[in-house]
Amino acid sequence: MRKIVLLLAVAWCTWAAQAGEFAYLVFTNTSGSATVLGVSNLRMSIEGTSLQVTNDEGTVNMVLTELASMQFSNDPAAIDNVLNGDETVQVFSVSGMSLGTFGSMIEAAQQLNAGVYVISNGKNTQTIVLQ
Repeated sequence: MRKIVLLLAVAWCTWAAQAGEFAYLVFTNTSGSATVLGVSNLRMSIEGTSLQVTNDEGTVNMVLTELASMQFSNDPAAIDNVLNGDETVQVFSVSGMSLGTFGSMIEAAQQLNAGVYVISNGKNTQTIVLQ
């Protein structure tokens, strides 16, 4: 649990510096579904095992152990299409080595070990964390 909190803190500091360029923050859970939030007045806090995210639109609570990734975007639909689409995806290590082609992101997630990967459906590319 401490490792997750530390990882989120480091990621938040890095992403906070980049947030001004993007309109959305996309959270993806371990089942592959995505939650898209606008970054206007974005605030995040951790309470126990939950991540609480508040913006101008309201508050969303997420269980930390079910959170697979979060990233800023200007096109939340593109991220959703890579993660949830039935399109073939290519998976790469963060060093750029090809790890294979899978029928969908769900299929890839079922066959890959925990780690950080770069995925592409040919039109969009995204970095994800599998736990």
